[in-house]
Amino acid sequence: MEITSVKSFLLYYDKVRERTNKLIRTVPHDKLDWAYMPGKFSIGDQIRHIATIERYMFAETIAGRSCAYHGCSKELADGYENVINYFNELHRQSVEIFSSLSDEDLHKKCTTPGNAEMAIWKWLRAMVEHEIHHRAELYIYLNMLGVKTPPMFGLTAEQVQERSVKIA
Repeated sequence: MEITSVKSFLLYYDKVRERTNKLIRTVPHDKLDWAYMPGKFSIGDQIRHIATIERYMFAETIAGRSCAYHGCSKELADGYENVINYFNELHRQSVEIFSSLSDEDLHKKCTTPGNAEMAIWKWLRAMVEHEIHHRAELYIYLNMLGVKTPPMFGLTAEQVQERSVKIA
């Protein structure tokens, strides 16, 4: 998928983020620090990671600056409300940077943390893939805890199967 319009990208990205927000709203407040094993990201780390990578890696490099990502520990935001506010504020800042781009800017190159030169539109696409990857991890974490998670597009896999035609 090639991104050719900043406006249409931002509309699409807003829908991606709304699905992430819908999932995050199901996180039990007392499970924010839960991780499936020691040394791995907690649920809170996952949420902070989505926010900090978006803002300090993707948005910074798209703006022509160096990556400024320094982790996602609870020192950045602790407690459910603080984590959500942090998540939303960094997203607001990122969208402000992305909104300043012109459609022509999408074809300019930015430098990734690995020193690769990449078209901004491709780096934006990678950002969306990154968020979806971590959202999927959050789904797994929450399912491990027995938390009922929202279906991504309105129906569960079982509901789709029930409504599908039988193939001979």
